[in-house]
Amino acid sequence: MEAEPAGLRLSRFLPYGMGGQPSALRDRQPNAAFTFLTHPLTLRILSVIVFCVAWQWAGLVPISPAFPTFTETMAALWEMLADGSLIVAFSITLQPLILGLVISAIFGVAIGVAMGLNSKAEWVASPIFIVAQAAPLAALIPLIVFSYGIGLTSKTIVVCIMAMPVIVLNSYAAVRHTPASLVEMGRSFLAPRWKVITRIILPAASPVIFAGLRLGAASGFIGAILAELLITPTGVGDLITYNRSIANYPGMYAAILSIIVFSVLFIELIERVEVTIFRPEKRAIS
Repeated sequence: MEAEPAGLRLSRFLPYGMGGQPSALRDRQPNAAFTFLTHPLTLRILSVIVFCVAWQWAGLVPISPAFPTFTETMAALWEMLADGSLIVAFSITLQPLILGLVISAIFGVAIGVAMGLNSKAEWVASPIFIVAQAAPLAALIPLIVFSYGIGLTSKTIVVCIMAMPVIVLNSYAAVRHTPASLVEMGRSFLAPRWKVITRIILPAASPVIFAGLRLGAASGFIGAILAELLITPTGVGDLITYNRSIANYPGMYAAILSIIVFSVLFIELIERVEVTIFRPEKRAIS
């Protein structure tokens, strides 16, 4: 009996397709339709389409006499854009919103980083922001109005109360949970403390800090609308209140939809900035 060649014996133990044999798994190409349907952008568009169809169906049933269809809402939205009322409302709403978010971002990140780096700062500031996050905003608004009136200052403070605790606590958690091995590595190379903070701690904490900025921005939008509804009806809050008072429900829902879409786009912009600046590995992939 002739001995089996060594190469033939070895090919029995190799995966199918190696050793000169064709491989169906290797030659198989991904299905183009499946790749298109599972793309993140496609899934987002499909989710929006499903939401709009469900809204249209719920308005046609109807689930409530005060619930308009999606097409009626979009017609009202286009009408407000055409006559300029929505643009004027946004110009008023964005004043306390942007001012409050800028203040919350600057001081919130600074305080959160200080709390993460210094235990004394944590003991002093942590209870304040935990209580501020848990406190009901509706109960605080009368006190704010009594102290600062019904102008821009009160609305900016409401935005800060909503946004700053989230930013502070996320920044604090990001710095506190920096991998100890990275900090020890910097110290082993005799890096000064300021370099350890700027070159190791802050870059490692940046993803969670930006997650806190996104959450804080979402809370800030809620605070801006609540301020306009509960302090004085101006801006988008005035559109919501006025259309509700005259039973123009498509207009009311159009105003609500506009601020939701704007907030989603704003938060998406913050995420894009984070990916572009602080995550080069994801920037290369995208």
